[in-house]
Amino acid sequence: MRTILSITALTLALGAFALWSAFRSPNTFGTFDGAQKVEAAALIERPRDFLGRKVSVEGRITEQCKAMGCFFFIPAGNKTLRVDLEEIAMTAPRHEGGQARVEGQLIPHGDGYQLWASAIEFK
Repeated sequence: MRTILSITALTLALGAFALWSAFRSPNTFGTFDGAQKVEAAALIERPRDFLGRKVSVEGRITEQCKAMGCFFFIPAGNKTLRVDLEEIAMTAPRHEGGQARVEGQLIPHGDGYQLWASAIEFK
């Protein structure tokens, strides 16, 4: 009887772990290439210095897209940098308020610029 209970408990534990592993959200999307790290404030203040170059930026996520999580903002002082995830994580997990490391290129967007992400790691 003790053996049957032990095997049942072990089977349940392994099954629970397998389900948890299968359904947890990934934390990294895309492939990091080791791009130059730049402050979000520099990208906002001097965007033309970074156009067409792959850069890396880290920051706190604010105002993430409510529908799919496909974009968010990183604040720098009283301004924000828009980060678009459409190419790598159209339906990114919600991490508003958390930290992220993003690699991508700065491109024109509307009246300003945005970081077009090629890789992201949610921390």
